[in-house]
Amino acid sequence: MGRFSRAAVLLSALLALHMTADAAANVWSGLVMATNAPQPTPLPAELDKIEDTLKDTFGYNQFQIIGQAQKTLKTGEEDWLASSKYFSLHVDAKGETGAGYLLNLQLFKERELLLETEAKLSKRSPLVIKGPQVGAGQLLLVLVVQ
Repeated sequence: MGRFSRAAVLLSALLALHMTADAAANVWSGLVMATNAPQPTPLPAELDKIEDTLKDTFGYNQFQIIGQAQKTLKTGEEDWLASSKYFSLHVDAKGETGAGYLLNLQLFKERELLLETEAKLSKRSPLVIKGPQVGAGQLLLVLVVQ
């Protein structure tokens, strides 16, 4: 095999690895309890990039992750579960679009289905859904393509 052939094979292998890496996306899903506290705890690192959006949109000053999951999407048709002591979010990805992913979301309180909806998760911005009021706080469903 000549130099040109080896270089072509190496370049092809590198391109294939790059395309495979681009095809997979990591999605972080969280069950977040939003409350107002006199002395708020520090914001979890997973929510750093959307802190202002959460505070401005929902009016709370404290956000605690009570359940979470991370999933690598290879085909865009995976499913996963983020759960806490009482709540769980079942995410069923239905395919990839140019801008993101089509999802079927189901929120459960223990075994009771509270919410079922279809949503689009953008690769450029998070998806935040207001869940039920829980005590003095609000449950938020947060999904982010990382």
